Amino acid sequence: MRRAIIAATLGNGLEFYDFVTFAFFAIQIGNTFFPSDSEYLSLMGSLATFGAGFITRPIGAHVLGGYADRRGRKPAMLLSMSMMGAGICLLALSPGYATIGYAAPAIAVVARLMQGFALGGEVGSATTYMVEVAPSEHRGRASSWQLVSQQIAATLGATAGLGLSLLLDPAELASFGWRIALLIGASVVPMALYIRNSLPETHVPPHPHESGRVRFGDYRRLALLGGIVLGSGTIATYIFNYMATFGQTQLHLSASASFAAETANNGVGAVAAFAGGALSDRFGRVRTMVVPQVAFVLLILPCFLWLTTARDAASFIGANMLLSICSNLATGPLLAAISEGLPGLIRARVVALVYAIPIATLGGTTQLVVTWLLHVTGTSMALALYLAAVSLVGAAAMAAMPETAPVRLRAMAARQASA
Repeated sequence: MRRAIIAATLGNGLEFYDFVTFAFFAIQIGNTFFPSDSEYLSLMGSLATFGAGFITRPIGAHVLGGYADRRGRKPAMLLSMSMMGAGICLLALSPGYATIGYAAPAIAVVARLMQGFALGGEVGSATTYMVEVAPSEHRGRASSWQLVSQQIAATLGATAGLGLSLLLDPAELASFGWRIALLIGASVVPMALYIRNSLPETHVPPHPHESGRVRFGDYRRLALLGGIVLGSGTIATYIFNYMATFGQTQLHLSASASFAAETANNGVGAVAAFAGGALSDRFGRVRTMVVPQVAFVLLILPCFLWLTTARDAASFIGANMLLSICSNLATGPLLAAISEGLPGLIRARVVALVYAIPIATLGGTTQLVVTWLLHVTGTSMALALYLAAVSLVGAAAMAAMPETAPVRLRAMAARQASA
C-alpha cells in the first residue's frame, strides 16, 4: 500500500505543482502575456487565463473518469499525466506578447485548457486508486495523501518562488524566473510516468452489460453534499494561493515575505490534512470534518484583522499558518467519505465530477472575485468576509453528510444489535 500511494501521489503532486505555480506567479505571467499600462488590468488578464483552466475540468472529469471506470485506474492516470506535461511545457516555453503579439495569450489559454482537462480526470482516478488499494481501516489516511500531495506541491511551488525571488531581481523574475519554476515540474514528468506504469491495477473493468446496474440517482445526496463541501474548500484553497499576490498588492510586503507565507501555509497544511485523514479512521469522517471547520470559521475575521493591522511578515505568516491548520484538518477525511459511499463501477467518474464541477464554477472564479472585491470595496476585510461566508456553508454540508468510516459503522451496528 505504501509503495502504491507514494507512486500515485507523486504524479498528482507534480501536476498540482505546476498548476498552482501559475497562481503564485500571476503578476509576472500577466506582464508577459497581457502587458498593459494598468497593473490591475494586467493582473486580471492573467487571473482570467488561470480561471480558463477550470472550464475543461468537468469535461476531463467525465471523459477520463469514465475511462478509469471502463479501462482501469492506471491507464487513466498515465493519460492525465501525459497531457499535463504537454500543457506545462507549452505554457513555459511560449514566447510572450512582446515577441509574437496576440498569439501569446491565445497559446497561454490553450495550455491552461489542456492542464484543466488533465486535472479534471486525474483527481477521480488517483483518489479512487488510493481508496481501493488501502485496507478499510486506513482509507482516511490513504486518501488524505491526495490533499497532502497537493499541499506538498504547493509548498514546493512557493519554495521555488521564494528561492527565485531571492536569487533574481524583479526584471529577471518577470522575464524568465516564472518559466524556470514551471519547467522544474515538467522535468520530472518522465520519471512520474515510469513509476505510475509500474503500479498494480486495483479495478477490474466491468463487462459492458454490467455498467447499467448502478444508478447515480441512488447517490445524488452524497454527491450534492460532497460538491458543496468541495466548493467551499476550493474557495478557501485558492484564496490561500492568492495570498502571495495579496501580500504584495494589498499589504505591500516584499515578494520574499509573501512566498515565505505561502511556503509555511502549505507546509503545515500538508501535515494537517494527513492528521485529519488519520483521525477520521479512528473517530469517524463527519466529526473530524465538522469540529476544525467550525474553528476555521471562527478564526477567519480575527486572523485577518491581525495581519491587516500589523502589516508585517510575522503576522502575515502566523495568520496564514493558523488558518491553514484548521482548514486542512477539516478537509483531510473528505475524499474518503465521498469515495467510500460510492460503488466501484461509478466511483472514479462520480468522484471526478463531484470534485471538478464545484471547482470549475467556484474555484476557477475565486481569484477574479477576490481581486474585484478588493478593488471595488477598497478594504482588505472584504476577503475575510467572503471566506467566512462560504466556509460556514461548507460546515453545514459537512454536518449533513452520511458517516462512512468503518469504525463508526461497526459501532453503530453494535449499538443497534444490542438494542
